Amino acid sequence: VQLQASGGGLVQPGGSLRLSCVGSGIVLKNFGIGWFRLAPGKNREGVSCISSGDSKTYYDDHVKGRFTISRDNDKNAVYLQMDSLEPEDMAVYYCATDRLFGSYCSGWRTEFDFRGQGTQVTVSS
Repeated sequence: VQLQASGGGLVQPGGSLRLSCVGSGIVLKNFGIGWFRLAPGKNREGVSCISSGDSKTYYDDHVKGRFTISRDNDKNAVYLQMDSLEPEDMAVYYCATDRLFGSYCSGWRTEFDFRGQGTQVTVSS
């Protein structure tokens, strides 16, 4: 099972990026998928999660209203649209599944594990 995150890059404050998480060896629509970020000197931070089935979404307060998580089941992908980016959003972003491959986002902040390499997001003028 691998989740490949991509789409990061350098963007100015106020700009936008769309991150993609593509599954290999896993059908993403059957599982809760989370986005996390890890910045130097900081603990990992849960950014957003989308559950299977009803695709209920969850957001950290720091990104609510600026980030949008979504699925494309045909492409076996989950996306994170990031708008109004701030320097504080700069980090390596990872996608993750529940440790036991559950369908929902219960306990997503602590019970999800990264499943592959992340993608660097740099916000700077």
